[in-house]
Amino acid sequence: MNFNNAQQRVKDLKSFYKNCMWFGIVALIIFFRRFIKTGDLSQSIFSGSIILTVWGIILAVKAVKLFIFNAEWENKILEEEMRKSKKPINF
Repeated sequence: MNFNNAQQRVKDLKSFYKNCMWFGIVALIIFFRRFIKTGDLSQSIFSGSIILTVWGIILAVKAVKLFIFNAEWENKILEEEMRKSKKPINF
């Protein structure tokens, strides 16, 4: 991984962690607001919010992109495809 790729990865990780932090803050606000409104703990936990659901899905997709399909994975797949064509690869 070269410097530019590493710098971009750090930027992406920082953005992801900020989004996770804001997700947690907003989730707590919504949770406590519902808890105060209903007074029932189980009601406030299991009644979902569409905003949190969509935001959670987006965070999950970003996590998969950052931690599973990262540059190392891409290079590994590229090397495998190059081996299939039997051409040497030099990085």
